Amino acid sequence: MRLMNHILQSLIGQCVVIYFDDILVYTKRLDNHDESLYVNLEKCTIFTTEVIFLGFVISSKGVRVDKEKVKAIQYWPIPTNVSDVQSFHGLASFNKCFVREFNTITTLLNEIITKDMGFKSKDP
Repeated sequence: MRLMNHILQSLIGQCVVIYFDDILVYTKRLDNHDESLYVNLEKCTIFTTEVIFLGFVISSKGVRVDKEKVKAIQYWPIPTNVSDVQSFHGLASFNKCFVREFNTITTLLNEIITKDMGFKSKDP
């Protein structure tokens, strides 16, 4: 990971995104794609106009949340303790830039996590 960060440092933020061992390289024109880099083809999506990267669908139309991530949030089990609330909040927070008033919506979750207010689950 350090090596890739070092090699691609000048391109990060311009046409490269690195997240641990996931690397996204993007260009506006296909003729810019070939720069003699070597990769594991089994792990690559090449010459595409849309890609799922870190739970987001990225295309020329913009960035949106992958439907599978939305389903994961929708069908998350009802929390039964503070740790469960923290896990759910972490998953939901990853997508907060797509949710209006996210901080308002999650106020109660934040209180449960940050304050020692106890936790009682109720059957729906």
